[in-house]
Amino acid sequence: VQLQACGGGLVQAGGSRRLSCVGSGRYFNRYAIGWFRQAPGKEREFVAAISRSGSGTVYADAVKGRSTISRKNAENTVYLDMNMLKPEDTAVYYCAADHVITSMRISTGRDDYDYWGQGTQVTVSS
Repeated sequence: VQLQACGGGLVQAGGSRRLSCVGSGRYFNRYAIGWFRQAPGKEREFVAAISRSGSGTVYADAVKGRSTISRKNAENTVYLDMNMLKPEDTAVYYCAADHVITSMRISTGRDDYDYWGQGTQVTVSS
């Protein structure tokens, strides 16, 4: 699967942003999808992930309660809705796919993800 992340941009603190991750190819519903982010000088960190069916989700503590991950398998798309954005949310956001096939596994570890998109920049101004 190939992934394309989009939706980044400049937003004021307290604002909202929707990121999209669009997958190409067949069998998108055989992949769990995760969002990660990387700020300058920092390690890439987990943000949120969703199971292949969409029935299960998991969030990092840093975004829990402010973000919602969802997916539309018919459109090969996963969304990350981020609200009440803070300057510390500034980063390049990447989506990634974990080829789980029929498993309902949702991983927070970077090494479990097989395919990565190119990233989209989110900048939150104070």
